[in-house]
Amino acid sequence: MVEILAIGEALVEVMRTRVDEPLDQTSEFVGPFPSGAPAIFADAAARLGHRVGFIGAVGDDDFGTCQLDRLRSDGVDVTYCPRLPDRATGVAFVTYFSDGSRRFLYHLAHAAAGQMPDPPAEYFQGVQFLHLCGSSLSVSERMRASCYRACELVKAAGGRISFDPNLRPELLGGEEALRRICAPVLEAASVVLPSGAEAELLTGVSGAEAASRTLLARGAEVVALKRGPAGCSLFTKDREIDIPSYRVTAVDPTGAGDCFDAGLVVGLLEGLPLDQVGRLANACGALGATVKGPMEGAFPRQTVEQFMGER
Repeated sequence: MVEILAIGEALVEVMRTRVDEPLDQTSEFVGPFPSGAPAIFADAAARLGHRVGFIGAVGDDDFGTCQLDRLRSDGVDVTYCPRLPDRATGVAFVTYFSDGSRRFLYHLAHAAAGQMPDPPAEYFQGVQFLHLCGSSLSVSERMRASCYRACELVKAAGGRISFDPNLRPELLGGEEALRRICAPVLEAASVVLPSGAEAELLTGVSGAEAASRTLLARGAEVVALKRGPAGCSLFTKDREIDIPSYRVTAVDPTGAGDCFDAGLVVGLLEGLPLDQVGRLANACGALGATVKGPMEGAFPRQTVEQFMGER
């Protein structure tokens, strides 16, 4: 029986070896790296010491092997992440620019990542946290329906929902479509983990703090506002606290937010004081940016705690 469950896209990432090289030009890539926001979250949460399951799909190919081998080796239950013989594993190509921006090119909707199994309702019994991402809601109608179903089953069984809007403009159809797609999950979510821009977009309220308070007023119990190099701010109905960041040399920011999410959910699950929850999340997020590859920054609990003690 898993404590934490993630559902959504499983893919591999292939990235440029140097910055400022557009994807429409011939140049070198490195990879594949296991990726997909909910898969990264699942891997990071498992490495922090919890029983974690992942629901998704990969192709019956080498990229699928790359993804499943990594998740299994880190202790993630992939019973309901099948290999599909008639679909290829999802792929994301990415390049980085010197101004800090990124460009993604996805092959998801018609890949295995866009298909989803339907686990029996019993699999959701005992799940204390279901983690969902806005990127998953945007991949395909089938995946969206699977996410909604999982949300309903976990809520009915007494579990909590954590939601990272994780906006991917390449996958979305405009702001109104985004709000409509996210609404059922936002209404059910106990924990919301947005950036400032995402909080504003989801609520239609100007200002990251005001938008975060609006999310609380709409039903969230905790809003974890991601501030990048400035750390995070945690909002509850009783408290608002700012948690400073851990300074690191950023190598690859992709996946750092998902590692942050894992640290925050694990901290809440363990009942840590709110400030300790924020520090654990910030440490996981900081470490997530220190190595190349979106899932390579998911470190064991001992490494994270050692890092926290040294800073």
